[in-house]
Amino acid sequence: NCARALSEYRDQLLRSFGYAFCATLLSLLLAFPLAYVIAFKAGRFKNLLLGLVILPFFVTFLIRTIAWKTILADDGWVVSALGTIGMLPSEGRLLSTSWAVIGGLTYNWIIFMILPLYVALEKIDPRLLEASRDLYGTNRRMFGKIILPLAMPGVLAGSLLVFIPAVGDFINADYLGSTRTTMIGNIIQKQFLVVKDYPVAAALSFVLMALILAGVPLSTRALGTEHLA
Repeated sequence: NCARALSEYRDQLLRSFGYAFCATLLSLLLAFPLAYVIAFKAGRFKNLLLGLVILPFFVTFLIRTIAWKTILADDGWVVSALGTIGMLPSEGRLLSTSWAVIGGLTYNWIIFMILPLYVALEKIDPRLLEASRDLYGTNRRMFGKIILPLAMPGVLAGSLLVFIPAVGDFINADYLGSTRTTMIGNIIQKQFLVVKDYPVAAALSFVLMALILAGVPLSTRALGTEHLA
């Protein structure tokens, strides 16, 4: 069953890991500046901004995904606006594409990147940044030598908290994608509940968990955070 899972559903496995990696990277690129602003620049508005970050996630996961299906619909304002400025062909669409699935994954899981990054950044002693400026350090060197290394625990925690649920997600691919964007979570869900082929479904679940567990130490080593593992 494990051999069959790897051979028959290799494309879905690779697609799931690719989508999850893109969503994790996008979440990091979007969340880091926001977490930095909240930690260092927000002042008395810090709690307000954190509340605004968390507020959308009081709405259930399914409703948020269906909302994005409405936003990205062919007759929606997003497609119309992109077509008007020439960023989308006249017959182009966003829904049922890989970009829609990756965007949905990013939106639904980005909060798990923002909060660990904020905690890691808030723990940085501001005197270290002042010392860097006193020593004529540029903003780029200060970021590379002080902020990023000290924020690496948040980067690792956020990356794992986004990547792991994203790689097994099936809701976004089901509502925002098509048959060409099927992820391994969709296969497992259908094998359990529709086809009722429990051995293959269990094997797929085991293979997915094993691959994720094998990837955790590799990611910690790549980020230089082995001690956190």
